[in-house]
Amino acid sequence: MDCNGWLIIDNKLHFHIIPFPGLNIEKAALDFNKIDPYSPLRTAIQEGEALKKIFYTVQQGIKIQSCTKAIVVAHNAAFDHSFLMAAIKRSSLKYNPFHPFSIFDTATLSGLALGQTVLAKACMAAGIKFDTNSAHSALYDTEKTARLFCEIVNRWKRLGVTDCNALLINGINSPFLCIFVIMSHPPIKLPLIHN
Repeated sequence: MDCNGWLIIDNKLHFHIIPFPGLNIEKAALDFNKIDPYSPLRTAIQEGEALKKIFYTVQQGIKIQSCTKAIVVAHNAAFDHSFLMAAIKRSSLKYNPFHPFSIFDTATLSGLALGQTVLAKACMAAGIKFDTNSAHSALYDTEKTARLFCEIVNRWKRLGVTDCNALLINGINSPFLCIFVIMSHPPIKLPLIHN
């Protein structure tokens, strides 16, 4: 959140991930996204290494904001949350900073606030430019999802929804208002939003 109480994107993390052994990768998905997960040009790192870096950054945000857990924000968030939790389990990491089941789903929120559930259409309805040629890139979609979430929350503030304002302004002591945006399309690319 900025000094005027508007929700903004604070930090970004961006990693290319080496596929874990036994990963079932759909060729059609790779063709669609134009990703070669084994290309040496990707400078990919192991999933566990990326998660450790993510955990560190998220835990720092949790500490700064006096939160206890981070909430995943994603478009169709149940899928992304389950993908993240499976990656954490595979990596046998401890001290998971993410809430085990609470999520903010921008597909649902944008359906409510904007009447659109498709990311591109929701962004356009919110006045956020969306390049369909860049869509389905994990980083691009994640950045648009983060902007969309901020716009929805800020739109409520502009409309004078005082409960939302109080929640965000007083959220510094709330255990569930450190927000982390994720899109799990390979490669994993993740921005972080602090309240």
